[in-house]
Amino acid sequence: MSFPFANRLKPAHLRLLRAIGESGKLQLAADSVAMSQPAASRLLAEIETEIGGALFDRLPRGMAATELGEAFLRHARVILSEVDALSDNIARLQNGQAGTVRVGSVTGPAVSALVPALLAVRDTAPDMQPTIEVAPSVDLLKGLEEGHFDFVLARVGVKSDVATLRAHPGRSERVRLLVGADHPLAGRRQVGLADTLDYAFVIQEAGSPIRTAVERQFLQSGLATPKHVINSSSLLIALSLITSSDAISPQTQEVAEVLSRGNSELSVIDIAEDIAVSPFLVLYRADRHLSPIAQRLLDEVLSRL
Repeated sequence: MSFPFANRLKPAHLRLLRAIGESGKLQLAADSVAMSQPAASRLLAEIETEIGGALFDRLPRGMAATELGEAFLRHARVILSEVDALSDNIARLQNGQAGTVRVGSVTGPAVSALVPALLAVRDTAPDMQPTIEVAPSVDLLKGLEEGHFDFVLARVGVKSDVATLRAHPGRSERVRLLVGADHPLAGRRQVGLADTLDYAFVIQEAGSPIRTAVERQFLQSGLATPKHVINSSSLLIALSLITSSDAISPQTQEVAEVLSRGNSELSVIDIAEDIAVSPFLVLYRADRHLSPIAQRLLDEVLSRL
């Protein structure tokens, strides 16, 4: 049997029927949904006419759902529950209390700014669904351009196309040399860069900001750049190599401190020279509006820079 009136049913109509079923009184039900009793009576009569049967028996002391009415009410409760859940979800999405957000970052800012910001936002938005990817800047910028990220914390090279991006300044960072605790240079004070040339370096590919900073400092110190190099942007590979050999892994200060703090297997070489890496930027696309939750996380990150 077709029920054309179903196409015209509104949540307010279903709430009235649910209220009648709960209270057994038309007047109480009408009041609870801010409707006059005559209007509620007309609406109920119209629905019953459309479906061809009574939803409620009219009794001397109230109203009771018929078998047809019980079936109607079961579906009405399910529908209203979904509508209420949808309304709540929309409100939380609009208020930045829920939703998905995808952020990319180079390792240092991820540790020092992004993770603390994420934890702060999650305190008031536990239903947010964040995705964080740590990768080299060139991959992050490509991902941002392709719409893979809402925003990124990355360093911009001279060949990067940033015409379509908006940027907020980040921080300059220092590079530290991370080694295993048993490394011959661990524990020594004011180690010169010249003393590190006897060891292999586990470092990002040529052209990466950290590698550029390290090689520039060697050259400025009148030294050749390291000859024994293992190219890898993987932190896990670097950790595996430095804990099983005398290799050296240049890392940003934040990363080196987090990894070595309380870790008896790692140490940071006390280098005499100061190695500075180019500042990172917080970048997002100028032609794309951020969702409320993404904007909240972005604002929290910026507040920590």
